[in-house]
Amino acid sequence: MRSDRVVIITGGSRGIGAATAKLLASANYHVCVNFLSDDAAANSVVSTLTAAGSTAIAVQADVSTESDVVRLFKTVDEQLGTVTALVNNVGIVRPQMRVEDMDANRINEIFKTNVTSAFLCCREAVKRMSTMHGGQGGSIVNVSSAASRIGAAGEYVDYAASKGAIDTLTRGLSLEVAGEGIRVNCVRPGFIYTDMHADGGEPGRVDRLADSIPMKRGGEPIEVANSIMWLLSDEASYITGTFVEAAGGR
Repeated sequence: MRSDRVVIITGGSRGIGAATAKLLASANYHVCVNFLSDDAAANSVVSTLTAAGSTAIAVQADVSTESDVVRLFKTVDEQLGTVTALVNNVGIVRPQMRVEDMDANRINEIFKTNVTSAFLCCREAVKRMSTMHGGQGGSIVNVSSAASRIGAAGEYVDYAASKGAIDTLTRGLSLEVAGEGIRVNCVRPGFIYTDMHADGGEPGRVDRLADSIPMKRGGEPIEVANSIMWLLSDEASYITGTFVEAAGGR
């Protein structure tokens, strides 16, 4: 695997993002760990990577904000080189509730963070990767969710809908840039042991729902990261517009 591979991982300071950063660094990628506010967590991931001999930086940016995304990619251009891989991993949930109790502020926050961010990051990545613009190609992996298929009724219909938008972005963009050297694929995690469940008000949610999963257990972040790395790799060179279900059979 070439050492000139440069990856940006949004929401890379914890959970699936952090696991992906560590895995890709071990595969000789130069890694940008994007984070919103927890600089200690992001710098801890970077310190782990650099201590192992990898090249890594942490860049604070609200990727739902256009100017921050432009700054993020320019920083990577200057410090790591031109991006060749993008992992749109950032995503949030808010406390579990029914649709009838949601207000516009909550819905807009979910969609801005989970959807607008992916569009903006894809835009900047395509500008750099596309052979139409003189680029050398590249690979994008969007992190969706099994919730986009299941619906998350009574808990996170807004989150599930935002991930449905990510699914559509994946399919549409993959077709749009397929002839320009860029592959766009998607991983749909199921119930994974991350801090996101605590953000939604139920830290033990995965354990509560484990019996509803055919494999009878929740997943680990590294199990999702392995799928992301494969989709980014040359081993998946003829795969685009594809969805990998990392959901234990659910």
